[in-house]
Formats: sequence, C-alpha cells, structure tokens
Amino acid sequence: MGRNIACFSGGMARMSLFSAAFSLSKPFLHGKDAEEAHMATIRLLKCLPPLPLPRNDALLTQKLFGLAFPNPLGLAPGFDKNAEVPNAMLRMGFGFVEVGTLTPRAQAGNPKPRLFRLTEDSAVINRMGFNNEGHWEAMKRLKRHRKIGIVGINIGANKDSVDRAADYVAGIAAFSEMADYITINISSPNTPGLRGLQSAEELSLLLKRLNEARATQNRRPSMLLKIAPDLGDAEMADIASCCSGGTVDGVIVSNTTLSRPGLASAHAGETGGLSGRPLFQLSTRQLAKFYVLTKGNIPLIGAGGIEDGETAVAKMRAGASLLQVYSALVYRGPALIADCLRSLTNAAHAAGSLQALRGSMADEWAHQTPAGK
Repeated sequence: MGRNIACFSGGMARMSLFSAAFSLSKPFLHGKDAEEAHMATIRLLKCLPPLPLPRNDALLTQKLFGLAFPNPLGLAPGFDKNAEVPNAMLRMGFGFVEVGTLTPRAQAGNPKPRLFRLTEDSAVINRMGFNNEGHWEAMKRLKRHRKIGIVGINIGANKDSVDRAADYVAGIAAFSEMADYITINISSPNTPGLRGLQSAEELSLLLKRLNEARATQNRRPSMLLKIAPDLGDAEMADIASCCSGGTVDGVIVSNTTLSRPGLASAHAGETGGLSGRPLFQLSTRQLAKFYVLTKGNIPLIGAGGIEDGETAVAKMRAGASLLQVYSALVYRGPALIADCLRSLTNAAHAAGSLQALRGSMADEWAHQTPAGK
C-alpha cells in the first residue's frame, strides 16, 4: 500500500504542474470564444511531451467489459471529437478516454456560435450538432498513434442520413478493430429526431441490428448505450428492458439536458444541451433509477455535473461503476482530475473497496424528490 500511495503522490505532483499551467492560461482561454478556446486547448495538448502514465492506488483498479481500468474517472466524449489527443488526456491521469461523437461522413455541425460558458452557473450549453471529420480521419489517427490506455469510441448518425441505423452499423464496422468499447449515442439533443431512437420500439430494432453487425466482426468490443437525462419513468423502464439480457454491455447516464433549472447566466436562454453543475441532481437521480431498475446487473457510467471529489463519490454511491467528466474541466482544468481521484481513493479505502461504494445510496437517490416539486 505504501508503494501505491507513493506513486499516487508522484502523480499528484505532476498534476500540480498541469494545474499551474492551466491557471496561467485560463485568463487567455476564457478571454476567447468558447469554441476557439477549445480548439486552442487541443493544439496545446498536442505539444505535451510523451510522459509515462501516472500510477493509481490499487483500490481504484477494476475490470469491466473485459478491460482493466486503472481508475474509474474517464473523459467524456465531445472534448476530443476527432481522436486527436486521447494519449495526452490519459497522461493527465484519466483512467479511460472516450472520443467522438463520430459520424460516417464529415459534417460541419450547426451554425456558430454554438458553445457557451455559463460561468455564474459553472455550466456549459452546446448545440454543436456532431461536428466532426468523419470515420475515416479518426481511423487514420487511431492507427497512426498507438494507444497507451483505454480508448472508447462514441458513434452517431449524420444529420441528413436517410437510414440512421445504417450509420451506427457503419460505426461498428469502422471501429471494431481498434475501439476498446463503442458507445451508441442516440441521446444528443442537437440532431433533430435523434432522441426518438430511445423509444422502446425504435431502440429494440436498432440494438438488434447492431448486435447482428457485431456478430460479423472479427473483433467484438463491448457496446454501450448513452441515454438522455430527460426521460420519464416509463421511458426509463422501457430502455432498461431493452438493455437486459446482454443486449448491451453497459449504459452511460447521461447526456446533456434540455431543461434549464434556475440558471443565472445571460446565456441561459440559448438552445442546446446543458451540462455542468445544474445537471448533477437530475443526472444522478436518473443514474440511481436505472441502477434500481436493472438491479445493478448492468455496469453504468455516471456522467453529468461532476465538479469535484464529493460529486464523483456521490455518483459512485448512486450506482456508477465508472465516471465521466468534461464541463468542469472548463473551469477547473487538471485540478479536477486530482481532486476526484484523491476523494475516490479515500472513499474506497474507507469502504474497503471501490465496489462497496457502488449503489450504496442508490435507493435514496432514486426516490429523491426533484427540486421545485
């Protein structure tokens, strides 16, 4: 245990250097348009030296989807849409990285501006619209740069596709050889009609078609489903039923929300998906409901509103096996990673294991009354 703590401490020291660099660059980045700042961040990350991966406390490791995760904290898709910097983010301390969303054909996405910081709310609104360079460009990058850790690939459908299920089948075919897992994103609010694929009938047909496509591949990575936080209880029950029996290997709860819970920012009225602090209560309650519905039998990734170690541990207690963050990085930078890993390590030691945390407060979260009701 002493060696593990020493390695963890060394990783924290390196994280402090990254955090200091972020603090220096934050005024510059936040002085720019949000999307321009994001692009500048990607360019800066490409310049990072190839440092070795940080060590993690042994209690943070777990095996899921046939993969050995060094820690449960992952980078959500949307940050690295085109698979440009997955290794750089793994070197930052993430236990896994999910790139995308990637569509078969490149598409420009929605008109700009389409990404907004809601600083007063520690939140972000985006209506990006799956802007990405397409399957082929991402495939070339992933083949050219050897992965140094777990990299999942998030796939979607082109906005003008006449057969959206075929676009997901194309994603399975394109990335089965190189993905550690593949996420089916049917929950973005920024592609018209996409969330309709979450209905019981549409989802059953889609998953059947995707599993048939998976069966034809030489390599069959795990398949995860990403759902919206705005689903009603009956819709959640339908999705849980569709996902049972090994139809999917895991579920990510959740994507961004169309709701606007008590926002203070002048950007509150912008259309698009809301993420960050205001999403935490809703997404965590939905996570717990899904955990209870599936009796903990389907591994869940908790996403939405994680902004510090306390909220990271709360997601685990609500039913998550793994976690994903993105929006809070805009405000906290690499310090967020260190904070979450420190709290998760302490909680795992106090509970005896990471698994002992999972779902330990799911019932309380699932039956929590939403604010304002």
